[in-house]
Amino acid sequence: MFKQMLFAAITTVPALAHAGAQLTEIETRWLKAAAPVLAYAQRLKLPIDIIVQPRARPSDVPLAVGFMDGRCKLVLSMRGNPDAEKLLDSVPQEQRGVLMEAMAAHEVGHCWRYAQGAWHALPTGFTETAAAPASGPAGESAALRDSRREEGFADMVALAWTQRFHADSYGPVYAWLAAVRAEQPAAGGAHDTRAWASLAADGGVFKQAATPFDAAGVLWRAGLLSDD
Repeated sequence: MFKQMLFAAITTVPALAHAGAQLTEIETRWLKAAAPVLAYAQRLKLPIDIIVQPRARPSDVPLAVGFMDGRCKLVLSMRGNPDAEKLLDSVPQEQRGVLMEAMAAHEVGHCWRYAQGAWHALPTGFTETAAAPASGPAGESAALRDSRREEGFADMVALAWTQRFHADSYGPVYAWLAAVRAEQPAAGGAHDTRAWASLAADGGVFKQAATPFDAAGVLWRAGLLSDD
């Protein structure tokens, strides 16, 4: 996850399609899986542009969101990326589509927070004192703490989305996400969202709400109090 990046020499997907340029097979597969999430985001008028990097850098993840000029940039970094689908290596082929959709929901969750003007902000009624455990290990930076909180929210969106639209697949999606988060190299790191994942083993915890973002927010607030 990143806040800013240079978008030189990358092309919007609509422009690629208009010009008759070819998306790769893997890009097409991921965008097809993400299509329901992106259509939902469009209905909510979230400011999302989809862009494709012509060549991934060694540190790039296959799917990420950046922010620029008041808009969210959903970036596919799959060309020249041998690890583009490494996270799916242990997943049966028939489950990969719903997992890619959940990952897209995670990224759109970041965009929703940004569009709401809530990026790195605590929810109403919380202060740093009230959410003291969320300060994490002594001496950690505020930026690291804030990034972990945003990742926690986005993970809850991915799970709330899955519960809402693919309830039969919730168990495998949750198990995959929990395993990925449990393998984070550093406890308390930016992607150590176990404080939130531990609350969501049962998809029934996501109550009916106007949007998956609202449903996710309930568990996110609870996780803020136990993120230590």
